[in-house]
Amino acid sequence: MKKVLNTLITSSYMFSALSLFAIAVMIMGWSVSEVFEQLFNASLQKSEFVAIMLQAVGAIVIAIAIIDVSKYMIEEEIFRDKELRSPKEARETMTKVIVIISIAVGIEGLVYIFKAGSENITLLPYPAVLLVVSVILIVGLGIFQKLSLSTEKSVREPKLKD
Repeated sequence: MKKVLNTLITSSYMFSALSLFAIAVMIMGWSVSEVFEQLFNASLQKSEFVAIMLQAVGAIVIAIAIIDVSKYMIEEEIFRDKELRSPKEARETMTKVIVIISIAVGIEGLVYIFKAGSENITLLPYPAVLLVVSVILIVGLGIFQKLSLSTEKSVREPKLKD
């Protein structure tokens, strides 16, 4: 029964990871096609085209984050044991995830700042908050790195008992 359950769970992870990957590829394809479609649109203003390009960049960064999540699912949940094996692996995994989220949030903030600056300046505080959140994520990551490195050192160098 345990083997059947493990096979079902592993199959679910594989299906989810492959679905995420396919969706991410579609997002990237849609973003690129949207840019090329607007590239030859004669009635489009320069500021609108830049906004479309920034939106495409944001969508592609999010797609890359989705691909990274699907890669993580395949590596950690299908090909390896289900548990992280060391504090170093946990730190590296968290670092990847937080950096990707921070980049995505920062790019979205930039896209919305551009839109707010060209459409309605009163909306500017909302994207500015996104940029502040991105910075807070990076600062939090730095704190996490510092704390987890000390944990790694304590695991590698166990203290001698008196």
